[in-house]
Amino acid sequence: MVLKSSEVENQTVITEFILLGLSNDPHIEDFLLFFFMIIFLVTILGNVIVILVIKSELHLQTPMFFFLSHLAFVDICYSSVTVPRMLANFVTKQKTISQEGCIAQIFFIFQTACTEVFILSAMGYDRYVAICAPLHYSRYLSKEICNKMVGGAWLLGFFHAIVNVLPLLNLHFCSKNIIRHYSCELPSLLALSCKQNLINYIVLLISVFIFGLSSFLFTLVSYIYIISTILKIHSAEGRRKAFSTCSSHLIVVGLFYITGFFRYMKPNSESFIDLDKVISIQYSILTPMLNPIIYSLKNKEIKSALVKLFGKYNPISNP
Repeated sequence: MVLKSSEVENQTVITEFILLGLSNDPHIEDFLLFFFMIIFLVTILGNVIVILVIKSELHLQTPMFFFLSHLAFVDICYSSVTVPRMLANFVTKQKTISQEGCIAQIFFIFQTACTEVFILSAMGYDRYVAICAPLHYSRYLSKEICNKMVGGAWLLGFFHAIVNVLPLLNLHFCSKNIIRHYSCELPSLLALSCKQNLINYIVLLISVFIFGLSSFLFTLVSYIYIISTILKIHSAEGRRKAFSTCSSHLIVVGLFYITGFFRYMKPNSESFIDLDKVISIQYSILTPMLNPIIYSLKNKEIKSALVKLFGKYNPISNP
């Protein structure tokens, strides 16, 4: 495998990186190609179906499902940032990626991941208003406010991405060029820099705390009020129904936050590389696939809409 490089002031400057991926065994790679291709197709299909069902059913035109449809769209984008490139590497066996391509991938990972956490926060706020202030639901979550919340999520995602990517333009890579991962993620790239990168780590730490922790605390505070309100409900059936409307959201939030914070906040160490890959697969590949499944199984409205949709196009039930 030939790496492109250029001589600058008698120093070799790396302009391409090698993504080692998940395995070097051709037989294992063939299996991984099939496995992750199925996951990617399920992810795209599942999230597209959720979007179509919500758009086609009038009774699903509520803030909760509005946010869910945007979460499904973000999951499609998020999964598409890394999986197609990984699949292409399996097929072509050409595991190189340019420095510009690597930085672009980091940008879109930050953009879509940050957008997702703020949409999850908006969904937590939706549950808070629905349970704690139901009489003001239409006022606090009007169509205009919902649009602004989604637009704000994308804007905050852009800011989070840009503040982490711009400092990368000043880094130089002159010796190490092997990324022991299947995609370009910021911690993996910073470990290869031959220039002092303390500023990059400081920016990463501050931005994760500002964007990640703020959205998490917003969701946490929402659920403190939600749980407090639910516990005051005298009927056991009423408490069960209230908890059931929040359970799918809590599962998705837990999957995403726990793995994401662990990946970006833990020390960068060779001994954690395999664990890093597993964690990254969870939040960047499996979570976008699981989200529509979790919401479909836990939400009666989505399940009934899916039955109605597939029943409409079922040739057996519609001779």
